[in-house]
Amino acid sequence: MKAVVFTLGCKVNECESDSLIAGLIERGYEVSDKLVPADLYIVNTCAVTAEAEKKSRQTASRIKKLNDKAKIIFTGCAVEKNFKPFAEKSNEYLVTGTFNKNKILDMIDSVGVQISPPCAEFEELSFVKTLRTRAYIKVQDGCNNFCSYCIIPYLRGRSRSRNPQKIIEEINAINPKEAVINGINLSAYDYNGKTLADLMESLSEINCRIRLGSLEVRVIDDRLLTALKNLKNFAPHFHLSLQSGADAVLKKMNRHYTTTEYLQKVELIRKYFPTAGITTDIIVGFPTETEEDFIETLNFVDKVKFSNIHPFTFSPRSGTVAFKMKDLSGDIKHDRLCRMMEKKAHCKSSFIAGHIGKTLDFLPEENKEGFTEGYSENYIRLYVEGKIDCKNIIKVRVIEPFKEGAKAQII
Repeated sequence: MKAVVFTLGCKVNECESDSLIAGLIERGYEVSDKLVPADLYIVNTCAVTAEAEKKSRQTASRIKKLNDKAKIIFTGCAVEKNFKPFAEKSNEYLVTGTFNKNKILDMIDSVGVQISPPCAEFEELSFVKTLRTRAYIKVQDGCNNFCSYCIIPYLRGRSRSRNPQKIIEEINAINPKEAVINGINLSAYDYNGKTLADLMESLSEINCRIRLGSLEVRVIDDRLLTALKNLKNFAPHFHLSLQSGADAVLKKMNRHYTTTEYLQKVELIRKYFPTAGITTDIIVGFPTETEEDFIETLNFVDKVKFSNIHPFTFSPRSGTVAFKMKDLSGDIKHDRLCRMMEKKAHCKSSFIAGHIGKTLDFLPEENKEGFTEGYSENYIRLYVEGKIDCKNIIKVRVIEPFKEGAKAQII
């Protein structure tokens, strides 16, 4: 039997999907994470934007072209937000939400809508079986922040964290070359009073490269950075969520920090990790964002000197505070996105240019078009000519900008 676990959205979805992959392999399935012909499909959906929801719904049509008799299971945030569009597609589907994903494989023969109630405790899943070089390790779920634009706290529930011992056991059991520590709000990690800094201290004997998922400003302090510095192999890449570089917009977003505080945290990171890659998310076209606010954001990006940016336009989410605000026109949002994309390209190229001739740690991930591709510790996409079968981290020297990153050669 062949199965596909297809994932849309965030890295936490990737963690959960990798756990489902592990369970399917244990049950004797041949598994792929790509949309290829199969007998069973599990679609882990996303609802962070209207476009993500749309893509989640459209997956059924894509699957039907591959096998119109296949069993399909829809799970995840888009289903939790509104299960009806998925349930109406066929009465042969199983439709379930964001909770009790550890029960999905026991429900393969079930059909209909089976949405579980919210969980107050962290749900343990099977240890992951990733089809990639990097393993995503889920350590936290839910969010208490209630940013005015975000629907996720309503779909994922309140923040809850995982037992550190279980985290260590999973990393040791799967023995990845790189473990990416993830959560819906990783910064809120709190297991019986143990914070993210405590968790990092507990990982001090782990040998694989450790990378962190998205972080909030408030969690960055000397103690956390010291704990990261003391890891055997930490990847100095910080995805530090910004959303806007204008204080007036941040306040309307309910983000609870200022640009001054944000910049101070960036400077603290670079004190401990001078070559760190610092990436971020930026929403353009938030309802209260004026042209002056947007220019402030562009100027703030220049101050920070990000290594890369993920910009996207504001997407109204029903049920959120911002949904009631007057949305900006599509033309304004598109114009600002284009200008931010230009800024993104400049940030990325400047960061790469600063690494020409330098030595980086390269983890080979895939062979494509005559190159072996993978990421450096500070998250530069590297391309080494030829096929490298080794899956260990190797030293390379950066030669020149190339495609989405830079060419490099083995030292």
